[in-house]
Parts: sequence; structure tokens; C-alpha cells
Amino acid sequence: MTLQFLLTALIVVLIPGTGVIYTLAIALGQGRRASIYAALGCTFGIVPHILAATLGLAALLHTSALLFQVVKFAGVAYLLYLTWQAVKSGGALSVEANPTLQSGWRIARRGALINILNPKLSIFFLALLPPFLSGDPASATTEMLMLGAIFMAMTLAVFVAYGVFAATVRTRVLSSEAAMRWLNRSFAALFAALGLRLALEKT
Repeated sequence: MTLQFLLTALIVVLIPGTGVIYTLAIALGQGRRASIYAALGCTFGIVPHILAATLGLAALLHTSALLFQVVKFAGVAYLLYLTWQAVKSGGALSVEANPTLQSGWRIARRGALINILNPKLSIFFLALLPPFLSGDPASATTEMLMLGAIFMAMTLAVFVAYGVFAATVRTRVLSSEAAMRWLNRSFAALFAALGLRLALEKT
């Protein structure tokens, strides 16, 4: 592990993506505790991709157009489902004054699926991690897993920070009908845009 890896990973994690948007939506709609479950779920969703990169399955995904397309469009469908949940009254991601409280398990599961159903993550880790290995083939697998674990820890810490920050302004948001409508439409638009971007991704 080097300082260069830590800085690179931190920059990647800080850039708002689908997981961050999901965590913010949950924080504003359900509160601080729920946002932590969202962060945990998004972090856990990274595990299959790190394992795929470590075991070489990411290369298979990259070369198999059919497998890539199947996972990709499952991810697109899921993002469109989240789009609907953001604008639907009483939806899982809608920001409302009197929301229906959700279980931590359901919140974490949705967060995990967001990352699991993104085939580009496996290819991303296959490109990110190897340059920071020592070059010793005997320890390559261990080093990949260690770097992956560090990346996950950083992801969890940053996502929790995003969620806690959003939760602190939740009361102000809930006091304004206009703000809630704007947020719900914004989250829906973001998930729809991310779904479109994923649909246009190529291997």
C-alpha cells in the first residue's frame, strides 16, 4: 500500500456516483441511522467486483459481450425502478414529511444491488488495483484483497460522512413542500440519467 494508492482511492470515492446519490436520498428521506445502512449496503456491493478482479472474472466479463449486456441491463432496469421509487408517493426513496420507516436490511440490500448490478465496477477494479501491487506473483492475490478492503473502508467512511451531513439538514428540508418536491424530482432525474449512462456503456 502506498500514499499514491490512498490518494487515488480517496479521489475516486469522493466523486459522487450512484451509491452517494442513493445514500443522500435515504438520509434525507429516512434519517441518519438509515443512511448508515445505505452506506453499508453500497460498500458490501463492491465485494463481488473486487473478488472478480482478483480471480480474473472481470477479464471474462470484459471479453464476454453477452454476459456484460445481461448484467448491464439488469442494472439499468434497477436504476429505473429507483427512479420510480423517488417520485412515487410513499416510494422507498421519496423525501416526505411522514415517511414509512424501512428496515435496515431493505435499505442495505438496495444499496448493495446498485453496485452489484454495475458490470463496469469489476473492470474498474481490474484496472485500478494491479498497478499498486508489489510485483511478486506469490502475494498478488493477498495484495489485491488488501487493497480492495482498504478501498471498501474508505468508501464506507466517506458514504457515512455524506449521509450524516445530509441527515443534519433533513429537518429544514421536511419543513418545505417545495424543497421536497424539488428533491424527489432531482433524485429521480439523477437515477434516470445514471441508468441511461449505464445503458450506453460498452465493454
